[in-house]
Amino acid sequence: MLRWSIREGYTHCCPGNISCRDLTVSKQIVARNRKAARDFVLEERFEAGISLLGSEIKAVRAGQVSLSEAHVNIESGEAWLLNAHIAAYEPASQRNHEPRRRRKLLLHRRELDQIRVKIKQRGYTLIPIQMYLTHGLAKLEIALAKGKRKYDKRRQIAEREAQREMQRALRRRR
Repeated sequence: MLRWSIREGYTHCCPGNISCRDLTVSKQIVARNRKAARDFVLEERFEAGISLLGSEIKAVRAGQVSLSEAHVNIESGEAWLLNAHIAAYEPASQRNHEPRRRRKLLLHRRELDQIRVKIKQRGYTLIPIQMYLTHGLAKLEIALAKGKRKYDKRRQIAEREAQREMQRALRRRR
């Protein structure tokens, strides 16, 4: 944001080389995929924009989103979000959207190529981690992930229990 003063002309209202937008960065998390970290080993993460209709963005701002069954596919050089449920926005009665329609994800070509190579070579899958609003825009955090085996899940639970026991023992010692 520029500010006008007679003495200096146009100047930035923020100090140094920090932009006004950087000072007001807000990330409002709308939905999380809680099962993702439990069922998958999450490796590389990406931020993608989402192409939404008017009633969809209003429903997202109202927090009516579920990512629990969602996944991402890459078809003909484009990324698509499938099975994400964005509830119908009631005030948009006639011009409402279909809750589980395909939604296009906006990624850079380099990112899409990198993802495509890893999915084909190593057996990764793309899953949505969380959806959030930043500067009024809906963004989706997606991750390259490998499915966990049952014994991996059991090992993780055992490690977590051992960690809790150690913490309890340390608290008792004090």
